[in-house]
Amino acid sequence: MRTILILLMGVFLYASDATLEIVKSADNRPSIAIQDASEFGGDTVRQKIFRLVMGDLKVTAHFKVDDTYRTASYDAMVDPMLKSYNYLFRYRVREGEQQELYMDVRGYEMPQGSPIFERSYKVANRARYPFLIHQAVIDFNDALGMPSVRWMRRYVVLSEYDRPKEADIVIADYTLTYRKHVVSGGLNIFPKWADREQKGIYYTHIGLRPVLYYYNIYTGKRRKVAVSDGMLVCSDVSADGRRLLLTMSPDGQPDIYQYHLDTGMKERLTFYPGIDVSAQYIDGEKRIVFVSDRLGYPNIFAARIGSRAVQQLVYHGRNNNACSAHDHYIVYSSRESDNAFAANTFNLYLVSTESDYIRRLTASGVNQFPRFSRDGESVMYLKHYARQTAVGIIRLNYNEGFLFPLKGKKIQSIDW
Repeated sequence: MRTILILLMGVFLYASDATLEIVKSADNRPSIAIQDASEFGGDTVRQKIFRLVMGDLKVTAHFKVDDTYRTASYDAMVDPMLKSYNYLFRYRVREGEQQELYMDVRGYEMPQGSPIFERSYKVANRARYPFLIHQAVIDFNDALGMPSVRWMRRYVVLSEYDRPKEADIVIADYTLTYRKHVVSGGLNIFPKWADREQKGIYYTHIGLRPVLYYYNIYTGKRRKVAVSDGMLVCSDVSADGRRLLLTMSPDGQPDIYQYHLDTGMKERLTFYPGIDVSAQYIDGEKRIVFVSDRLGYPNIFAARIGSRAVQQLVYHGRNNNACSAHDHYIVYSSRESDNAFAANTFNLYLVSTESDYIRRLTASGVNQFPRFSRDGESVMYLKHYARQTAVGIIRLNYNEGFLFPLKGKKIQSIDW
């Protein structure tokens, strides 16, 4: 039982920039070169921007990206030496008034060097410059008719430890390069996006009793949603935003509840005298998937809402302690070693609720806390390997993964 609770309180580390490591790659994608024509910042700033551009293009999984740093005038003719590539992505970052920052992008089809894409972008706050890059890559990708990567512009929300018993709620871009503290003061943990538009979040504030709050990230207003003794965590939100899945322990042991925002009614969904946590909706929100110790170790189970019958979903591993769901797919973390004196191996697996399908997503290290993207085509997770920590992105349809090296403050939990 303690194992699950400890893992629920597990920590992440913080990302420095979008330095990427390709884990797997394909060979039949179009090649692309990048040119920096910026009028902003010194060498360090320009290199950081270049790495973000390069990283975004790689993470699409649609291009073979040359990581050579090249410069050129924005209106210069295309260098004949680049005509062996399929595409050229040229960008210019420039300053505006006050905190404004602009990014101009021009895409060329090679070998002719014909312009096929041109657009300009602007942010009023320079700290948000990663979103200039994300949007430019999204639009360039769309212009070429590639599958959408619009998930790149979504926020990530996380809880970051500031000092003992102090944790802030932070919103960030998916690379964790941009970050903004939105809730401070006290212990604020387990943030969860409240809606598809990412206007608000639910989070738990730990005081004399746990309190679940809703917070609007644009207005700064918050309201109290629920109070409970023991444990109180929002683990999922229905598609219409009217129902929440909560982990609560009013009587000592945590169970899963469905909370109806319209009426304030709490509907108990699990009745096991042990630990049931981290529920998420699956199969059109007719069922839930959750982590339970009812086998004597953490494992993944499912139950139909309104029924006490429980189905074991995973028959692999002896410690399956975290999961994320999208429609009828589930990604979970499974311990694959049992070493009392060294780090154990935890790998991620993808399974379906409609078949016996199972697919291993990682091969080494400690891979935990998976989170599906909104479209279900990517998974974000935390990786520990060889005394290093990284945030990983797995592009499921392309069998390709990327690692973002991390350092800095500890992160308690994350949602995408």
